[in-house]
Amino acid sequence: MSESTEEKNITVNRKARHEYFILQTYEAGISLLGTEVKALRQNKANLVDSYATIDNGEVWLHGSHISTYDQGSINNHEPFRKRKLLLKKNEIRKLMRAVQEKGNTLIPLRLYFKKNKVKVELAVARGKKKYDKREEIAKREAQRELDRKYK
Repeated sequence: MSESTEEKNITVNRKARHEYFILQTYEAGISLLGTEVKALRQNKANLVDSYATIDNGEVWLHGSHISTYDQGSINNHEPFRKRKLLLKKNEIRKLMRAVQEKGNTLIPLRLYFKKNKVKVELAVARGKKKYDKREEIAKREAQRELDRKYK
């Protein structure tokens, strides 16, 4: 596989899979400034506590942090600005229907490069309760015990 078709992770929102049940995922482009792309090439991004909203038929990413570019001049970007996500109209309509259901929300799972374009893996998710998290941890521990036993 050539370098240009490969996906290279920039950052992964590991907290998301612990806090939410992932119902469906979408791949979205993201509208960025030049200094933001350069900062992403240096892996200076964070998706923890970020979410997406739909306003007037457009999807926006809020709360994501892309650090300022070290060699950037006075034209550097704002680290916590809201960023537009690029999706097709029918995908946005599906997301609108999914988010209208009670308890569903849009969260980014990861930022990555695909063919030198920055992409966001966006998920329709439902929040987990405390007992769901405990149950998941117990299952993981039990599986680990079994793996140790049969190794």
